[in-house]
Amino acid sequence: MNYYSLNGASPKVTFKEAAIQGQAPDKGLYFPESLPRIDADLIRNIESLPEAEIAFRVIRPYVGDVIPEAILFDIVSQTVNFPFPLQPVTDGIAALELFHGPTLAFKDVGARFMSRCLGYFLKDQQKEVTVLVATSGDTGGAVASGFYDVEGVNVVILYPSGRVSPVQEKQLTALGKNITALEVAGSFDDCQRLVKQAFTDDVIRAKRFLTSANSINVARWLPQQFYYFFAYKQWKDKAVAPVVTVPSGNFGNICAGLLAKATGLPLGHFIAACNANDVVPGFLQTENWQPKKAVATLSNAMDVGDPSNFVRIIELFDQQFLKLKANLSATSITDADTIATIRDVFAKTGYMLDPHGAVAYRALEDYRQEHPDAKGLILETAHPVKFPEAVKQATGADIEIPASLNELMERPKQAVAMAPDYEAFKAWLMN
Repeated sequence: MNYYSLNGASPKVTFKEAAIQGQAPDKGLYFPESLPRIDADLIRNIESLPEAEIAFRVIRPYVGDVIPEAILFDIVSQTVNFPFPLQPVTDGIAALELFHGPTLAFKDVGARFMSRCLGYFLKDQQKEVTVLVATSGDTGGAVASGFYDVEGVNVVILYPSGRVSPVQEKQLTALGKNITALEVAGSFDDCQRLVKQAFTDDVIRAKRFLTSANSINVARWLPQQFYYFFAYKQWKDKAVAPVVTVPSGNFGNICAGLLAKATGLPLGHFIAACNANDVVPGFLQTENWQPKKAVATLSNAMDVGDPSNFVRIIELFDQQFLKLKANLSATSITDADTIATIRDVFAKTGYMLDPHGAVAYRALEDYRQEHPDAKGLILETAHPVKFPEAVKQATGADIEIPASLNELMERPKQAVAMAPDYEAFKAWLMN
């Protein structure tokens, strides 16, 4: 499998080269040269297959021969060695819980897969690698956990000051060793801009071996397909394709789901559930792409005003707007509706949503008002404990911090304050 840049001005590369480079030299995102077809046997027998086997068979065509099959199977086995339960909430809505990994967020899968792939690719490298990552909340913690104490790899995480929850911030800043957090006085888009600019800076690249751990990296993006296969495995009525609703910020997760569907997974309509950062809902209404300055919301991991991965979604549908709209809709949910949804769902069902899951739930509920026969699932992407203030506001309930986080929460914060200025970031990185 080879990958080409969506900007069209860089050579094609293997999965290994794409994973190590992160972004193409022409600043484009890498995209698979051809889309594999999921074999019918996998779909037919999915309920009897273990998660590691499913994940291996899904990812193998994208990796090609750059990782031996036995090693790749070991990598995916370590990546998905925790539960992914599909929990019924009502008769028409189920929640795929993706927060049972080490950092209580869906991004554990991509970060664990990527860190193990890079560990294999770089094991014979003499030069240290610097992994740059911008985070709006959960990516940084997952990457920090995935790469913690990995020999030969230094991780630099940029996060927006005051826009992540206390648990998220501790997961970014409290590990130390080879993990450094930069607390940027700006938005996620500022953090992402600094990272992207660094990748195209020849002066920095001459001194540091850089790669990215954001979902722009194929090794972070592609394994997110696993969620959708695990959801389908547990979906009871295989005769009815579920509507899939994904809380969406940078659009890597939903893009992976659409890719899974395009390669043969029998899923229904997709809904991108957005918060007040409504660039994609606006685009699908007007066909006019208008990036905006990100605004802070309760669902902070989705506070993205210029989502990078949407170009991959457009490519997936052959740049055809009508084809895109037939498969994807998008809606914007307010913070007030987010709180009301957490409160109402908890009162009626006892199920506790986090703000991101609540945005998805409300979007699916609204869709079902117009399509009353539709049934579907939401992706619950983070544990509610990461958002105690929103949950308390909605339900009056305090959430007990899981025992696995107690020791981390006691550690001191270690972060470098940084202005959203590229020259300041460059100077720090060079030194």
